[in-house]
Amino acid sequence: MILNLFLLLYRILWVPLLPLILIYLWRRGKRDPDYSRYIAERFGFYRQPLPQDALWFHAVSLGETRSAIGLIKLALARGDKIVLTHFTPAGRREAEQQFSAEIAAGQLAAIWVPFDMRWCYRRFFRACRPKIGLTLEVEIWPAMIFAAKAVGVPLYMCNSIYGTGPFARDSRGLRLRQRIIKGFSGAFVKSETQAERFASVGLENITVTGELRFDQPVPRALIDSADRLCPALASGREIVTIASGVEGEEQLFAQVVKDLVGKARNNNQPAPLFVYVPRAPERFDAVVDGLNQAGLYVLRRSEVLDPNFEKVAQTEGADVLVGDSLGEMFFYLALADRVVVGGGFTPRGAHNIIEPLMLMKPVLTGPHTWTIEYPFAEAESAGVAVSLPDQAALIAALSQPTTSNVERIEAFLAEHGGASVRTLAAIDKAI
Repeated sequence: MILNLFLLLYRILWVPLLPLILIYLWRRGKRDPDYSRYIAERFGFYRQPLPQDALWFHAVSLGETRSAIGLIKLALARGDKIVLTHFTPAGRREAEQQFSAEIAAGQLAAIWVPFDMRWCYRRFFRACRPKIGLTLEVEIWPAMIFAAKAVGVPLYMCNSIYGTGPFARDSRGLRLRQRIIKGFSGAFVKSETQAERFASVGLENITVTGELRFDQPVPRALIDSADRLCPALASGREIVTIASGVEGEEQLFAQVVKDLVGKARNNNQPAPLFVYVPRAPERFDAVVDGLNQAGLYVLRRSEVLDPNFEKVAQTEGADVLVGDSLGEMFFYLALADRVVVGGGFTPRGAHNIIEPLMLMKPVLTGPHTWTIEYPFAEAESAGVAVSLPDQAALIAALSQPTTSNVERIEAFLAEHGGASVRTLAAIDKAI
């Protein structure tokens, strides 16, 4: 009864919300034109026929798309057809780049996810008739879930996690989110802890498959560019990469850099070069301004390097290189001697630690790791990642020499790989 009333209210709310969402997409489209392109797809209208009897993956943005690349390549290699839906241009562009040949051959389609209205999904399901739907990470949309159920498409959460904070929050009051989660046909989850949490809310057909990100391909061209350019950028100094820094911790990171650079100069020692990569492109200018106001000498990737990494401008004396580009995180990580993963110094939680570990880089982050509960707890136990309580602890940790953890990291990666093969087997069983 409660769920039915909520679903009715949810459908009614889309009437006033839809114009606001369209305005949002139009405004985002002024900065990134892809937001406002092919808008008809968001209503379930398509320019070309979609693959039929396909595996449907919903990867909302870039991170989710990359996490599924290994799995999708396995499925494509055995002849499966794929429909990939996205909400952001970053995810769609990555899919179009990674799977250009399959798109040209009609084996894969990368399109916008429909707006979360049942009639939009009815059109989507008529257009592609997927054998199964897989929502990557944490994507819980009522119309998507119940429209799939209405037409008999099994919809599974894939590579899913139910963090400590959301689980505690959802377990109070009317428990609406948990009632909606029960509408899924099942879940392929990252760990036994996640399986127990999803089972506790009444979800059935749960399989522990592990973390797909361990299987993502490493872009060799970016690594080679970093290896080639690192001597010119670093000039013999240590490089510390701050990866995916978010708005709530910008001042903290600026103060950390200022403190460490000041201490090094007072001691007549070479200061580290900090490579600061904001998570959100709209924060590029604000991060540069904040670092300049802290009295630091700041350069931007767009100023120092040409788009193809062929030339390096003069970087001598720079304190910070701001990574004001998209899709090049592996380049910035490959430059580093160690990596500070952003998000962990805000309550919203730390971002992914797997990419730096794949490049054998020691990882530091803040106290809020609930968003990456798995695999952070395992990585911390293995001695390849560290959670620090505050700014002072981060300064103290970065003041110590970097220690090599290559053997530990290799063992950790070997233990946690293989999720793509397990997930594909679970998909076949579910179908």
